[in-house]
Amino acid sequence: MRRGLFFLLLLALLLPCTAQAVDLELDAPAALLMEKETGEVLFAQNEHEPMEPASVTKVMTLLLTMEAIDRGAIHYDDVVTVSAYAASMGGSNVFLAEGEQITVEDLLKAVCVASGNDAAVALGEHVSGVTELFVTEMNNRAKELGMQDTHFVNCTGLPAEGHVTSAWDIAIMSRELILHHPDIRRFTTIWMDSLRGGEFQLANTNKLIRFYDGATGLKTGSTSSAGFCISATAERDGMELIAVVLKGTTSQQRFEDAKTLLNYGFSTYALHRIDAESPLPPLPVELGAADTVAVRLPEEGRTLLLPKGDVANLTQEVTLPPSVAAPVSAGQTVGALTVRSGEETLLEIPLLAAEPVPRLRWSDLLVRMLQDAFFCV
Repeated sequence: MRRGLFFLLLLALLLPCTAQAVDLELDAPAALLMEKETGEVLFAQNEHEPMEPASVTKVMTLLLTMEAIDRGAIHYDDVVTVSAYAASMGGSNVFLAEGEQITVEDLLKAVCVASGNDAAVALGEHVSGVTELFVTEMNNRAKELGMQDTHFVNCTGLPAEGHVTSAWDIAIMSRELILHHPDIRRFTTIWMDSLRGGEFQLANTNKLIRFYDGATGLKTGSTSSAGFCISATAERDGMELIAVVLKGTTSQQRFEDAKTLLNYGFSTYALHRIDAESPLPPLPVELGAADTVAVRLPEEGRTLLLPKGDVANLTQEVTLPPSVAAPVSAGQTVGALTVRSGEETLLEIPLLAAEPVPRLRWSDLLVRMLQDAFFCV
């Protein structure tokens, strides 16, 4: 019982938290707005209702592809031979022919810009060998990310019984993609391009790329049963937001809903990176090769998402022990910097040892004792 309670508490801490509620006039029945860096949810509406995502499914297809590239399993310049199955895909496609050879880079472009179902299948086959295994890996990755409302049946988003996800889950996988694989922007920010040496023209299905300031992606989708969907990303002043809209009534209305979400986020919130208000004092080291060790803040985990204007209300408290015993490792936690707004603790940042300090050897300790004795005479 205690173990189960501990797991639930841990899961609650790991999942993105939800900011204060606000009423936004949206056409779509399900929507969510998330900030990328912190994972904080700024707006949610029917966010856990399972719905058809249409081609927004391809966010997971792109995520698995980028992960395979980053671990060296596949490469941008790999040449893929298009299978008969990939070439047979209906819906949006780039008209790949069986036996056609095309690079992974061009397939990524075809998926991100034109939402090519044939290109998505070709990528899945290249990553996993067969699409069935790729879809299994999609579902496994969804579970790893905590996407509890999701079940994938294919890698394209074409209508299929039981193929569902939610606005919440789409935001989670979208965040994973843009946070850890920023190179995807090379493709998602393309407005117009071409394939096959300029013979086949591409135009981005995400019209926000041209018409919304700061748009960075990510993926549209639509079928008669799913309606008009989008996971839209945009960045301004160093803050990137993810706006998910499901089952919009028209193509233009989903873009309007996404803009409403993004406009709300950019007008209301800002990211603030925490720096120490005053220099951090060196920490005395007991029996160390050096008398003190410098203290520093970590590079990560120092960002707060705050309503604009709230930065002035922040206070800091540095907690350090009187000393630390040698040996000290570089990066060892030696204290904490606590950030508060009034009585509320917003963030606790570990303070780290900036460099290693080995323990004194017996010979060094003996020399030091003799020196102390000599100067005391």
